[in-house]
Amino acid sequence: MVEPVAAPPGHVHRGIPDPPREHHRDVQGGAARAGVFGVSDGLITNVSLILGVVGANPSAGIVRLVGLAGLAAGAFSMAAGEYVSMSAQSELIHRELAVEKEELRRHPGRERRELVSVYMRRGVPRETAEAVTEALMKDPEVALEVHSREELGVDPARTGSPVAAALASFASFAVGALLPLLPWFFLTGIAAVVSSIVLGTLGCVVVGAGVAYFAERPYPRTVLRQLLIAAAAAAATFAVGRLVGGITAV
Repeated sequence: MVEPVAAPPGHVHRGIPDPPREHHRDVQGGAARAGVFGVSDGLITNVSLILGVVGANPSAGIVRLVGLAGLAAGAFSMAAGEYVSMSAQSELIHRELAVEKEELRRHPGRERRELVSVYMRRGVPRETAEAVTEALMKDPEVALEVHSREELGVDPARTGSPVAAALASFASFAVGALLPLLPWFFLTGIAAVVSSIVLGTLGCVVVGAGVAYFAERPYPRTVLRQLLIAAAAAAATFAVGRLVGGITAV
């Protein structure tokens, strides 16, 4: 049985009741994805950066300066990269939608046969596939939505917002990067280092738990993966800072 396709926003089918809402998370939009990756990247980047600088035994003021510079540079870089990426993706999708719309206008018969073929490959009998296709092709907006989903794998109404993704990426990276830097505004020496590690660890646990929740993956495994990645990055950067600090001190 072929599931009915929901009408795009602003399009109303008279006499047809709205389907019940299903409780699915929005996994196609860019903002949520950018937010999750932004927090994770900010946290791992600044924990690694701070510990790398600490490895060279600088003053607390230098650690704060480097940490703030890393926060600003990373947040702006993430936002710019996310905006460019989402813009390019959105432009490509809209270009393909325009091509599909033109094909539906110029070659409706060929597009009808394509859709029948899609349903038949899924096990729908020819008669049923042709009847469903005929009904869907009567409305140009519905026809475009169905063909976009079946041929391009795209929902025309949910292509994502580059601005929203960029803002989410900027804010989330800044939050993640600020967490391990906070102790250095109030503490110095080993107390600040330990506090950064503790806050970074707690942040990784929260991020890992958030990823596990949204992806519906096992919590222990996902949290442990997040911790191991952060620990490996921080340890490697600390070793580099230690090495460079030893060389420059000679």
